[in-house]
Amino acid sequence: MLHEISFRSYNERDTVYGWIYVPACEPKGIVQLVHGFGEHSRRYLHMIVAFMDAGFIVAADDHVGHGKTAIENNTWGDWGRKGPHTMMEDEHTLTLLVKEKYPGLPYFMFGHSMGSFIARDYIASYGAELAGVTLCGTAGCMPTLPETLGAIRAGVDAGKGDESSPEYTNMLFAFMFDRIEEPVKLGNEWICHSKWVQDDHAADPFDAFTRPTNNRSMLYFCQMMECIQGTEWAAKVPTALPIYNIGGDEDPVGSWGEGVYQTSNWLAQTGHKVKTKLYSGYRHEIHNYDDIKFEVEKGIVDFFKSCL
Repeated sequence: MLHEISFRSYNERDTVYGWIYVPACEPKGIVQLVHGFGEHSRRYLHMIVAFMDAGFIVAADDHVGHGKTAIENNTWGDWGRKGPHTMMEDEHTLTLLVKEKYPGLPYFMFGHSMGSFIARDYIASYGAELAGVTLCGTAGCMPTLPETLGAIRAGVDAGKGDESSPEYTNMLFAFMFDRIEEPVKLGNEWICHSKWVQDDHAADPFDAFTRPTNNRSMLYFCQMMECIQGTEWAAKVPTALPIYNIGGDEDPVGSWGEGVYQTSNWLAQTGHKVKTKLYSGYRHEIHNYDDIKFEVEKGIVDFFKSCL
């Protein structure tokens, strides 16, 4: 069964569109899936089906400025004007809606890439409402963040918030091609070695890959990353919350593995139970590699089941 839902965004401007996928069995729990920067939640249909086959209800939406939410509101790359916690608060609204519809079930979260940043922001405020969380393709201290944050803040303060300046995006993300050996043609080669995944990502009409994000939203993105760093962030996360942190050791977002372990170490240093797994030889989207996606999904499912 599939429910299509919508709700008012925290930004007080947009309507957020989402879906609840319900397996035809007694549910073990609920997984809320949080997608990444520039994409949309239906890129995860393979994973959604895997979660459903394992007996979990799955909830997912398209963030403000992304996917169907952007199309219906005509706001591609524009997150509104309510600050860096907008997407996190929208995810909490989705949680409350799903819990109201399906009460009394253990509730989990999976976040990939920017979705893992949102999940980290979420568990610092609402972690006690979850039974477990999986972070996938997350980052530690991104090396270009401080300089980029200062530059974008200056641009927004100068009245350029509604503009889209490619130099800020390049300043933040250019390093991610440092270890890409093949010719860079599409600009998304860092997500996966597979030409088919790269082509699918670039051609997807619900993807914002070819659409610019305005400077104000890029500022919010950087501010969100800034607020989920260090033991100061980790100390806000409930120590009883089980955490599974996974990624590829050729993923530049996670600084080729170092950033993934950095995040896990912040959590470990503040008394958290965190399990970390790196897949050797794989880039950002470990869940989209044909040869390991079933293994990745099984690992996530096994982790969620271990929390029941």
